[in-house]
Amino acid sequence: MADFTLHCLERPRIYFPPLLSTTPSYSSFGVPSVSDWQNLWAAWDLVTLGMIPQAMLHEKPIDLRHKCLFYIGHIPTFLDMLMSKALNEPNTEPKNFTLIFERGIDPHVDDPEHCHRHSEVPEKDEDWPTLVNTLGFRDRVRARLLKLYADLQSGTRTLNRHVARMLAMTHEHEGWHVETLLYMLIQRAGTGTLPPPGFTVPPWEALAEQWNTTICPLSTPTVTLGPATVILGHQDCEGDDLKPGITEIIDGHEFGWDNESPPRAIEVKQVKMDWRPVTNAEFLAFYQDHQEVGMPPSWVESEGGVEVRTLYGPVSMAVAQHWPVLTSYDGLLTYAKSKGGRLPTEPELRLFFDTYEVGHSGGANVGFRNWHPVPATAGQEEFSGRGSNGGVWEWTSTLLSDHEGLYPTEHFPGYSTDFFDDKHYIALGSSYATIPRLAGRRTLRNFYQHNYPYPWVGARVVYDG
Repeated sequence: MADFTLHCLERPRIYFPPLLSTTPSYSSFGVPSVSDWQNLWAAWDLVTLGMIPQAMLHEKPIDLRHKCLFYIGHIPTFLDMLMSKALNEPNTEPKNFTLIFERGIDPHVDDPEHCHRHSEVPEKDEDWPTLVNTLGFRDRVRARLLKLYADLQSGTRTLNRHVARMLAMTHEHEGWHVETLLYMLIQRAGTGTLPPPGFTVPPWEALAEQWNTTICPLSTPTVTLGPATVILGHQDCEGDDLKPGITEIIDGHEFGWDNESPPRAIEVKQVKMDWRPVTNAEFLAFYQDHQEVGMPPSWVESEGGVEVRTLYGPVSMAVAQHWPVLTSYDGLLTYAKSKGGRLPTEPELRLFFDTYEVGHSGGANVGFRNWHPVPATAGQEEFSGRGSNGGVWEWTSTLLSDHEGLYPTEHFPGYSTDFFDDKHYIALGSSYATIPRLAGRRTLRNFYQHNYPYPWVGARVVYDG
């Protein structure tokens, strides 16, 4: 009998195709297509309806955010409100959903009573809309959106840049929230949150053996970058959207959030930067002698020692030792200082990514290729250093702040400006649960409070001199 190998494959329930190349008449960051929306809805529904049991709807996986039900209502409410504003039409019934679900919360970690403007949510569980009513509203809003696309296709409506931006913004907003909801739900994985349905539990021990075998020591742990001029941002001013001669130019335009525009040239001095982010194993060795930094919430203490959270439940440190550690800016800054370094600035990290990051199209761990991080691959000589960071965002030492030419969005007032507070630091890159449209735009900037430890953000160390 001949020897043979049997490969068992599974068709994923959600799939995000690689972005197409940008041309003068097409941009992957333009108006999302109907199929783009349907792919995103499949992911959102899988997470909200397949991973949150009924018993958790009125629970908060983390204290600094709302209960789960809020987010199920927030996504269609946000879409409906921005459609109504852009089209000058009334909101979908029930209109009082805008009072409950308009905007979430990001209170100061060290003073939770201090928070930006947000919705006032019911205090009692019984005063919230039911899940059935919330999903009915979701379906009506989705139908309204599809009707808008049909009207644009038939010529009943004419698309301008103002409406196009609304479509891009609401699509990306939902993409953001798939990931943010998951980093909340992972805190209850194994104690409430259900694993992603339709996906086989990874063979952790076999993967660990593979990673231990294939991860080769780097010839040098750092790479020299700069001096160089780095362009941050792109030309995309919302204030121009209704100007004659601009409003009708949509094909090929790259939309972004207000803090991405306009382009700015920044000089980067020569530095040395670690090829790869700090790993769980590296941070554990540091944490054992510096417990004052606090244990990352991405870890959990068990009878067998420290384990690492996944959406399938915790796994041993032996399995996750090579993954990037996920923790706060403060914790990783302390680690970097202990190594004689610091965290990179936004232009420094942007320069590294522009030079060495392969992205989703190059096979990086982005867009739900996995439901967990993997070891970083950058720094190997055979690929000229190009690779990925394992599927995490990365902290920079750059505060989110105003810059010359920034035009605050009027579609979503306060999106950036509410967080010019000397507390929110910029993170670049993407995680394994970031949709490709967000992950693939080099101008994109994420931001979190320096002492907020829950998001999927790691960091690498940079050295001066």
